[in-house]
Amino acid sequence: MNVPACSTGLDLAYGAGLAPGQRVVASYAASAVASRGRVVDEAPCPMRSDWQRDRDRILHSASFRRLMYKTQMFVFHEGDTYRTRLTHSLEVAQIARTLARQLLLDEDLAEALALAHDLGHPPFGHAGERALDRLVAPVGGFDHNVQSFRIVTQLETRYARYDGLNLTWESLEGLIKHNGPPAGTGKARDDRVVRALRRFQEVMDLELDQHASGEAQVAALADDIAWHTHDIDDGLRAGLIELSDLAEVDLLREELRRIERHSSRDRTRDIYELVRALITRLVADVLGETRRRLGELGPRQPQDIRGSGRTLVAFSPELFEHLKALRAFLFERLYHHARVMRVMNNAEAIVEDLVTGYASGRNAMPEDWAAASERLAEDGRWRLVCDFVAGMTDRFAIGQHQRLFDATPQLR
Repeated sequence: MNVPACSTGLDLAYGAGLAPGQRVVASYAASAVASRGRVVDEAPCPMRSDWQRDRDRILHSASFRRLMYKTQMFVFHEGDTYRTRLTHSLEVAQIARTLARQLLLDEDLAEALALAHDLGHPPFGHAGERALDRLVAPVGGFDHNVQSFRIVTQLETRYARYDGLNLTWESLEGLIKHNGPPAGTGKARDDRVVRALRRFQEVMDLELDQHASGEAQVAALADDIAWHTHDIDDGLRAGLIELSDLAEVDLLREELRRIERHSSRDRTRDIYELVRALITRLVADVLGETRRRLGELGPRQPQDIRGSGRTLVAFSPELFEHLKALRAFLFERLYHHARVMRVMNNAEAIVEDLVTGYASGRNAMPEDWAAASERLAEDGRWRLVCDFVAGMTDRFAIGQHQRLFDATPQLR
């Protein structure tokens, strides 16, 4: 049962007064009002809310399981304990639930959006995305956020009555708008997203010119917190950077000094202490800044957040500047490291070979995909090939390339 924050005395603090383990859903949470529904009407579940049901459909989807063998930063065979897209999504979901509970938002919707946000990533992460976007540019390009939306509205084929997962309006708008309003006037504007959703908008208006719910904004910030911290963790454990290198980053310098004073002399433990402390600091900063912004707005219903004209779940300006410096460090020292670039360049070549081979007809896709391709015009065939390759895991893409081509690049 949803309990409006105004009935608890906690609304002015926007969750700051919550006791450990306490759960309250505010009047401005998305679930404080009835869902706007699904494209295909369904009877309500007697045991779960609409957003629990959405979360469960995402968890049980084939696309979610495939994330187990999709690259976060390292290809799956480079190590058993590096993050994959699946473990990344689980970490994002954990942080999203923490933020949502502390801000009196709906944890289940925030979790659903966190779990779904990377469903559209192709094999080999951003390297695969770059290759696909370049190859299918004449038919609209490739964007993993749009692909996530297409998966949950079209490409998953599990249910007898419809394609996709038939998620609620709230989950769909959060998925496509979690980075900001794509039809707005700010930096989040994305005409490609607007074009890709043009037909869907005729069926269900997602209000692309407005901001998303607080829960969607929480999922976006949880993603930022997760990848900033766990990429440091994986980079350190891979030996691409050292703890001493991180002293160049203002955000980390003080924590590194504390670790040095109390070091266990166990590098693995020291790395974890750093990552743990950084997550705590980022979460605390988001909560403080978001409560300040909520206090300025004074929302009483979920539409107040959507129509506020600004992002409400955010880092403080000071910490945001620190994160920009951390990102610059990570791009220079980690993502553009020679070892990472060599693997990613080879991964792009694999994706390019697969797409051009299937699109030209030189290589045959599975029977059902090939049959669907024959019914399409050229533009549609390119999009179908893109969908087929984008749905591959790293290891399936490597295996297909080994089967179809004489030589396959080594991703090591």
